[in-house]
Amino acid sequence: MEKQSQGKMSAPGEELIAGRNAVAEALRSGRALDSVLVTRGEHNGTLNGLISQCRRRGVPVKEVDPRRLDALCGPHHQGIAAVAACREYATLDDLFAAAQAKGEPPLFVVCDELEDPHNLGAILRTAEAAGAHGVIVPKRRSAGLTSAVYKASAGAVEYVPVARVTNITETLKELKKRGLWIYGLDMEGESWCSVDLTGAAALVVGSEGRGISRLVSEQCDFRLSLPMRGRISSLNASVACGIVLYEAARQRLGLGVK
Repeated sequence: MEKQSQGKMSAPGEELIAGRNAVAEALRSGRALDSVLVTRGEHNGTLNGLISQCRRRGVPVKEVDPRRLDALCGPHHQGIAAVAACREYATLDDLFAAAQAKGEPPLFVVCDELEDPHNLGAILRTAEAAGAHGVIVPKRRSAGLTSAVYKASAGAVEYVPVARVTNITETLKELKKRGLWIYGLDMEGESWCSVDLTGAAALVVGSEGRGISRLVSEQCDFRLSLPMRGRISSLNASVACGIVLYEAARQRLGLGVK
């Protein structure tokens, strides 16, 4: 008889669903999954079938060393484990609907390969507090809606829709077609408080180490920078995002552009 396990990952707070039958049942039930981990190089008929189901549902599949799965959930994972998402992902239409429900021009945050769950959680918390209507993340090379993100967001995940998309560059093109101006946070940009953020807008935040990628930067209509008067050359991604979000909130409260 197949032995299964379902419980907690050794990483803090993330729920793991381990074993082929357990993962199959999670997929069958429609449970929100952040990602699925499979043993590198060990694909047979059953695993291939589960991987195909994941891809049809848009769940990222990550190949990992067998020792990592052993460390996360013991020896009975059978080559596969799923990381449960703390909430269902939204669609772009859901984000637009959230803005429409408030009668406000859309204000979104786009995270370009932001991998630290604490940064993503902090951005979600600030986005909710500042009145943003949603956050967009890519499926690959990005933090997802894990329990660690939930905790870092102080529960803001419950109120801010998060859309997960295949390609950030193509998504920005779509947002522009739907009337949004794209503002990228970039150290080489113009002053963060010199532009009008009262209209439909998306703020793009780059990864912790590399910033905004070249292809994503090319889709930005404006690049905004923050003054750095000390010896450190850059701010934490979530801090920079928070400052610009609150500038947008200030302007949208009717205080105008400085």
